[in-house]
Amino acid sequence: MNKRILLAIACLWPMITFAQEAYSPYKGRKFEQLGNDLATPNLYRTGSGAPGHQYWQQRADYKIAVHLDDERQRIDAQETITYHNQSPDALQYLWLQLDQNMRNKDSDSFKIAPSEINEKMSSGQINRFMGHDQDLGFHIEEVKNAAGNALPYTINKTMMRIDLPEPLAAGASVTFDVKWWYNIHDRMQLGGRSGYEYFPKDENYLYTICQWFPRMCVYDDVNGWQNKQFLGSGEFALTFGDYEVAITVPEDHIVCATGELQNVEEILNPTQLKRWEKAQTADRPVLIVTKDEAQKAEKKQLKGEKTWVYKAENVRDFAFGSSRKYVWDAMGVQLNNKKVMAMSYYPKEAYELYYKYSTEVVAHTLRTYSKYTIDYPYPVAISVEAANGMEYPMICFNYGRVAEDGTYSERTKYGMISVIIHEVGHNYFPMIINSDERQWTWMDEGLNTFLQFLTEQEWEHDYPSRRGAPSKIVPYMKGNPDNIVPVMTNSEQLKQFGSNAYAKVATALNILRETVMGRELFDYAFKTYAERWAFKHPTPEDFFRTMEDASAVDLDWFWKGWFYSTDHVDISLENVQWYKLNTKNPDVENPIAKAKAEKREKSISKERNKQLTTRVDDERPDLRDFYNSYDPYKTTDEQRKAYKTFITKLSEKDKALLNSDLNFYQLDFKNVGGLVMPIILQFDFEDGSHETAFIPAEIWRKNEEEVSKVFAFEKEVTNIILDPMLETADTDLNNNYFPRQSIPSRFELFERSKAARGASYGSNPMQKAKKAKASK
Repeated sequence: MNKRILLAIACLWPMITFAQEAYSPYKGRKFEQLGNDLATPNLYRTGSGAPGHQYWQQRADYKIAVHLDDERQRIDAQETITYHNQSPDALQYLWLQLDQNMRNKDSDSFKIAPSEINEKMSSGQINRFMGHDQDLGFHIEEVKNAAGNALPYTINKTMMRIDLPEPLAAGASVTFDVKWWYNIHDRMQLGGRSGYEYFPKDENYLYTICQWFPRMCVYDDVNGWQNKQFLGSGEFALTFGDYEVAITVPEDHIVCATGELQNVEEILNPTQLKRWEKAQTADRPVLIVTKDEAQKAEKKQLKGEKTWVYKAENVRDFAFGSSRKYVWDAMGVQLNNKKVMAMSYYPKEAYELYYKYSTEVVAHTLRTYSKYTIDYPYPVAISVEAANGMEYPMICFNYGRVAEDGTYSERTKYGMISVIIHEVGHNYFPMIINSDERQWTWMDEGLNTFLQFLTEQEWEHDYPSRRGAPSKIVPYMKGNPDNIVPVMTNSEQLKQFGSNAYAKVATALNILRETVMGRELFDYAFKTYAERWAFKHPTPEDFFRTMEDASAVDLDWFWKGWFYSTDHVDISLENVQWYKLNTKNPDVENPIAKAKAEKREKSISKERNKQLTTRVDDERPDLRDFYNSYDPYKTTDEQRKAYKTFITKLSEKDKALLNSDLNFYQLDFKNVGGLVMPIILQFDFEDGSHETAFIPAEIWRKNEEEVSKVFAFEKEVTNIILDPMLETADTDLNNNYFPRQSIPSRFELFERSKAARGASYGSNPMQKAKKAKASK
């Protein structure tokens, strides 16, 4: 069918760009299946992403007695480990993790850490690159079998191999004892999650004790022994088991830990016990230990000792906190037919924030994560304020302290709520859906940050989430490619750790949910993944395959772009051309053709020549002929007859199309950033109305660099916007408009915050209002 161009507008605006050579291993084949890039399905892990019918995993049960010396800041402990070999393999030796050895003064973590001197540096920064001369790390005193005989062992930095007298057969178990001690370090000076914080004003310590005992490495069908050294960034690969831990501390300390307290009636006084019983059914947090009681304990500092006994079933780790500074509140949370005790422990320095929010946020997190994954399976969930941010089964350490007058900034408030959601959320990833953090940080941090975003948005209207929304990841995605690596990079090789493993993955999953798959399909598939791999050891392939298997959406192109490459999203609306159908009606087309010709032949000379008074043919009319009066655009009877004949041969459908007066727009797109994504368009019409069009990413399947698409409308288009809701993380909005629009960038003058982690920081209008009220 013939077409007549009325107007063609080409947007060829010059643009300033920075050369970016992203890592694109799939250039030219982004829509091919991942195929050999994924592990081959087998009896243990299927092609659907589900565990195979012969899936197996190991188990390790622990019975530990630990003594915390508050005078010398030292841990002394001994443990009995029962290791169950549920693999089909006979094991000649066992590998254990000695994570505290990362703190040794000759640790590889210090040796390999790059360092440089800045104009201004804190003592903590200086200490970190100078190292230390403290006696830190594990001192293993003995390793014995169940009969009390010594077992030979070899320590290789953060790993310990125990040699067995005979191979541990498939299906068999072995029990052995380990005795050790180590000095607890000042984590406010040397960093890290485990350690102590000293409060000079009241001369007390707050201990966060984690990575504190020799723990079994994972032995699985993917790696055999996962005994990669602990360097600091790649965290933990751990085995599930049951724990019974007796923790001996000063008698006025409060201990919070993984699991349930077994001797609560021995530990709590009658008043605290009544509060504990009330908290079981309370719908608001109940103080078990009040602020006044904690402050009195700070001053008295009793010298006797108590032993707190905790048990935990089917967990992969155990951590605890201890301090006489703790305020403690709790309440029962009903999740379907199960009650969970949500609890918080915090020093007086965080009281105004934590008493109001912490336990409530714990409860909200449990409800929200349970909705999107599985019901929370454990009996308790604990948030501990420790100027920190780290997760363990049933317990996590967070930050959020107030100013001395009890006020706090908005930034501190939302930072605290977010970190509690994030760390409590880690109960699911990786504590229950137990991925290998030593290898893949994104499998716990990224998935957890995504659910954190959903949980934040369900906490409060317009919650100021730092990560999750596509626009938040744009500065990272369009940054210097030399400082960006694919998400599918080992944890120790990651650059821009938070942006890569946390923010980019959270954004990718949000885009997958909102734009690519839709909420219904995504939520079902994501929940299926959680259900399949709860209390198991999933790999990236298991996640990728399950998301496709449960949704019938081919996502290999998405994993390639967002997880395996450093491409970014930058789709440019290059050209827009406007067309209308040629009706073949001479009474319609001839006047249009004449107007077009006149416009084309218009020139400055022609306009000025109108001033000439006479020409030759004015003086000699006899020189004129047929063509001086001929109008090539005048409709003739012959043309009308030909049109009539043409019309009679058309179907009614074609006649309607010919007379529809539709406006056709050809849009030409260029994939500047390399990451293929859906094309989302908003068309604005001359009557003020709007229409949105969604084009799946598969439009790029035959040409990953340039594509065109034609749209037809009854109304004339005045404006076109690409990605109008900013849902694809497009890094350059200047090429998203027709006609072109220049989007201004804004920059801000600011003073770097000098507040320590955990302290109130940022603008504090609450404090100003309090002072103003006091002055009246």
